[in-house]
Amino acid sequence: MSNILFPLSEEHEMIRQTARDFAQEKIVPIAAEFDESGEFPHETIKKMGEMGFMGIEVPEEYGGAGMDTLSYVLALEEICKADAAHGVVMSVNNSLYAYGFLHFGTEEQKQKYLRPVASGKAIGAYSLTEPMSGSDAGTMRSRAVRDEDFYILNGRKSWVTSGPVATYIVVFMMTEPEKKHKGITAFIVDAKNTPGFSCGKKEPKLGIRASATSELLFENARIPAENRLGAEGEGFKIAMTVLDAGRIGIASQALGIAEAAYEASIAYAREREAFGQKIGEFQGISFKLADMKTRIEASRLLIYNAALAKERAKKTGERFSLEAAMAKLFASETAMFVTHAAVQIHGSMGYSKELPVERYFRDAKITEIYEGTSEIQRLVISRMELGLR
Repeated sequence: MSNILFPLSEEHEMIRQTARDFAQEKIVPIAAEFDESGEFPHETIKKMGEMGFMGIEVPEEYGGAGMDTLSYVLALEEICKADAAHGVVMSVNNSLYAYGFLHFGTEEQKQKYLRPVASGKAIGAYSLTEPMSGSDAGTMRSRAVRDEDFYILNGRKSWVTSGPVATYIVVFMMTEPEKKHKGITAFIVDAKNTPGFSCGKKEPKLGIRASATSELLFENARIPAENRLGAEGEGFKIAMTVLDAGRIGIASQALGIAEAAYEASIAYAREREAFGQKIGEFQGISFKLADMKTRIEASRLLIYNAALAKERAKKTGERFSLEAAMAKLFASETAMFVTHAAVQIHGSMGYSKELPVERYFRDAKITEIYEGTSEIQRLVISRMELGLR
């Protein structure tokens, strides 16, 4: 569908086509297998890094592709259309990990910890959530205590995407618990060379099963003070700033999932017959398809708008929280609506693992939860509109 409001340049079209070709040729054939096994797709993720997908917006001087946010959104959408698990690894690398370094990292940190991740030679992760601390980050129980030129980290983090396979992880811990949100500090952890750090249990997930997700355990882990990201007590600001970027990524993931489910439904509705005619000719099915298509295109406009708002922010320093929250809220709920309808349209075949529709349905649910639940997005949007920031 051509987009009058957001016409794409030749470069953007090329990026989208490159991502589409790779996703359809290399990821689609293996997606079901890795979903079933839950294994991490090392080879295809490595190839994505070589193609520049793991650091699209990172400047070339730090190992990235140096492209804009719309390029990132277009490429991520195509990857997620093939498999949302591959997509979330790409999203975390680009937004939750790289974005924080670009805005809060020192030159030395960018060269040492951003370059290898942006160039695809290493994988980055982001760790904020804990077993008893999700949307309310101010209640986190993990602690970081300064010890001369080091920080001693203790605690348990949960639901860390890419946790078991990451080389470097941005971790948030309390340095001044009495200050709650204002007492959080961000740290860079070298996952391969930090005594006292280990990965805990792998999370048994409903969807995006090929993305490695686990707990992280810290038992008197010593982190050099130079590995603090930003100032002490600036962690919550960093986390929220990064999540704005991350929400655009998850919205794009949701859009890709929804598109895959919709296209499968259109094809099935054209082929499947019942009561002497194609099921797409029945109003009950055709109206579902109409609603699916409309929500998908509305999501696309919100996502592209958020991408442009993020680009504007690079020049003005403005936040794009509102645009990102609206895109993430609507796109994620669209993904659930569309995949639910897709399963219904396919009937018993939609419930079978013989077709990817049931995987789209399982993958869609997480988009309403991580990087801020739908309830949190509504809170962000309403508070900003009411001036209650």
